[in-house]
Amino acid sequence: MTRNLKFYINGEWVDPVAPRRIPVINPATEEAFTEISGGSRADVDRAVAAAKTAFRTYSRTGHQERLNLLKRCLEIYNRRYDEIAAAVTQEMGAPTGLAKEAQVFVGQGHFQALIDKFETFAYYETRGTTRVVKEPIGVCGLITPWNWPLNQIVCKVAPALAAGCTMVLKPSEIAPINALIFAEIMHEAGVPKGVFNLVNGTGPDVGQVLAGHPDVDMVSFTGSTRAGIIVAREAAATVKRVCQELGGKSANIILPDADLGLRVRQGIGACFINSGQSCDAATRMLVPSHLHDKALEIAADEAAKQVTGNPLAEGTVLGPLVSQMQWDKVQRLIKAGIDEGATLACGGLGKPDGLSKGYYARPTVFGNVKPGMTIEKEEIFGPVLSIIPYNTVDEAIEIANDTVYGLAAYVQGNNMEQVRGVASRLRAGSIYVNAPDIDFFAPFGGYKQSGNGREYADFALNDFMEIKGIVGYGN
Repeated sequence: MTRNLKFYINGEWVDPVAPRRIPVINPATEEAFTEISGGSRADVDRAVAAAKTAFRTYSRTGHQERLNLLKRCLEIYNRRYDEIAAAVTQEMGAPTGLAKEAQVFVGQGHFQALIDKFETFAYYETRGTTRVVKEPIGVCGLITPWNWPLNQIVCKVAPALAAGCTMVLKPSEIAPINALIFAEIMHEAGVPKGVFNLVNGTGPDVGQVLAGHPDVDMVSFTGSTRAGIIVAREAAATVKRVCQELGGKSANIILPDADLGLRVRQGIGACFINSGQSCDAATRMLVPSHLHDKALEIAADEAAKQVTGNPLAEGTVLGPLVSQMQWDKVQRLIKAGIDEGATLACGGLGKPDGLSKGYYARPTVFGNVKPGMTIEKEEIFGPVLSIIPYNTVDEAIEIANDTVYGLAAYVQGNNMEQVRGVASRLRAGSIYVNAPDIDFFAPFGGYKQSGNGREYADFALNDFMEIKGIVGYGN
C-alpha cells in the first residue's frame, strides 16, 4: 500500500490535516506518475510538537546508542539501495547508472563517513577549570533539494541523529518519493517516535513555516540562494541558527602546463554530470588564451559524446532536466549567450534530435565568453559550459573570484607547487585539484552567497550542537 499521500509524524504514517494533492512529474515523459500530499502550517505544528517532545529523552541518549542507531539506518539503506535508485530515476530523470553509482551511492558514503568519525567523537574537553561541553541544539528543520536528494538528506539527518537532535524533514516536492522510502528506513531502523518526522509540501506552505517556527531551534537548508534568503528572513525573527548550502558558479582553471586534452574532457564531465544540475558544477572553464581554440574544439568533441536520452536506456549519460521551469530557464540563458556574442561551439537552443518528449536540453559549449556575460555570471543548472580565455594566472584567479558565489573551484596543472598556490587564493569552500575522487571526509559548504556552515563527515556535527562552558567544573 502506497504511503505517498501520508506524512511520517511521531513514528506513524498520518494523513494531512487538510487534503491537498501535488502531482509528481516524470521529467522523461512530462507526465505525472503519482501524487503526494501538500502540507500546511497545521501539519508542521504537529510534526514540530512531536520533535519537541521527543527531544527531552533522545537528547539524553548515550553515544553508543546513537552510533548503533546510525549503523542500523545504514544497513537498511543498503538493503533498499536499488529501490531508492529506481525512485530517483523516475522522479528526477537521473540515468539508471548515475542513480546507482552516484545519487544513492553518495548517501551511502556519507552515512559511513559520519559513522567512522562519530566512533571517536569527543563531547567535551577541559580548559583550565572549565569543562567545555557539546550538546544537541534541539529541534531541527531540514529542507532539502531535488537535484542530489539522498546526498542532502543523509548529510543532514545522519549528523542530527548523531548529535542527539530531533528533526522535521521537508524534502523537495519535485522529487519526494526517495524521501518517503528514507522515512520507512528510519522507522524500520527503530528511530524513536518523534525523533525523525517528514512533512511534504511546497516551500511557502511548509519550508517557510518550518524556518519561522518558534519551536524549531535550527534550520539546515540546501537550495537556491534566492530561496535561502527567504529562509534566513523567516528564521531571523526567532534568532535560530541557520546553516545553508546555496548556489554556485564554479570556475575550473586549466593552467598552461596541464594536459589540455585530458583536463578539458574531464571538465566536461565536471560540468555536465547530473545534466548540469549540481550546485558545484564546473561551469566556467578558464584556459590560456593561446590554447582557447584548441580547448573549444576538444570540449565540443567531448560534449557530442554525452548521450542524451531515456534514463532507462543503456548508455544514456544525460537525462532530462527536472522540470519545464528548469528547461525554460536553461533555454533563456543559452539564448542570452548567443545574443551577447559568445561562440556557440555545439548544442544550443531546443531539444536534442529525436527527443520531442521530456525536458531534455542539448549539451552546449560556448567559447570566447567574456567576464560579465550573463552565462558567465548566472547559475544555469543545465548542461552548458562557458570557456573563458585568460592571459595570466593572476587574471584567471581574479576572474574565478569575481562572482557572488563561492561554493567550489577546480584547478588543473602538473606543477603542484603552482596548483596549490592557486588553490590557496581561490575564494571557495571546496577546491578540487586535478580531478580527484570523491572524499567523504572533506568539508562541504560555501563562501559568500553560497552559504554558511559545513557538511560531510563530522563537520556537520558542529552545526547541530551548542557549546556550553561549565566554569569551575575542575575545582
